[in-house]
Amino acid sequence: MDATRPSGRPASRQGSALRRGLALAVHGFTASGAVFGVIALLAIMRGDLAWATIYMLVALGIDSMDGAFARLVGVSEHAPEIDGRRMDDIVDYLNFVIVPAVFMVRAGSVLAPGWVALAVLASAFGFSRVDAKTEDDFFLGWPSYWNVLAIYLWLLDLTPFAGTLWVVGCAIAIFVPWKYVYPSRLPNLFLRYLTSYSGLVWAVAVGFAALQPELAGRYHVAELSLAYPIFYVGLSLWFWWLERRLGEAQQR
Repeated sequence: MDATRPSGRPASRQGSALRRGLALAVHGFTASGAVFGVIALLAIMRGDLAWATIYMLVALGIDSMDGAFARLVGVSEHAPEIDGRRMDDIVDYLNFVIVPAVFMVRAGSVLAPGWVALAVLASAFGFSRVDAKTEDDFFLGWPSYWNVLAIYLWLLDLTPFAGTLWVVGCAIAIFVPWKYVYPSRLPNLFLRYLTSYSGLVWAVAVGFAALQPELAGRYHVAELSLAYPIFYVGLSLWFWWLERRLGEAQQR
């Protein structure tokens, strides 16, 4: 048995080093979302809102996948000195709030630049809430999807007045304690995969509408892509209704 020990230790060290390397790689993947956020800002400054939309969608895709990767490789165990949740919040605040706020101003989607301050301030409070993500894996309050709103205000060419009303309404919704679905944490596997894969189709459709506006406009691609945000809100409301029904049943 003594002869097997020397060969076992290096293997164990190698396995540990590999797991740590994977954990650090996942953190790097999360951080790369900030890089795409900066690239999106540079595109916005050039007035290239179509490619800014693509970079925003890429950043959104990274955010939708990094959590699953983090749980898969056990980042908290193998790279505990890095707070993945804090990193994720920092990157999300850039990509979900700051980038779309600048996008909306550059696109002329609001009556005046000052209106996007509502998005920035409301989301600062929303991101800082200790109960922003509930124990049963839902978002509490509208989860600051300003990137989605900014893209649609531009794609659908809504008036600055309408865009401002949407900004005010969504800023208020952040403080309304309704639960919204956390797609990658849905307990029902069918719904989890449905939201994930339909979200991928949605991103492709929105990217196509941004890069090929004339062709996409002929087939109303941007309008049809609204089916996914409507599905997301409807699914969230359905879970909210179901929770209320269960609560009422338990009180009887």
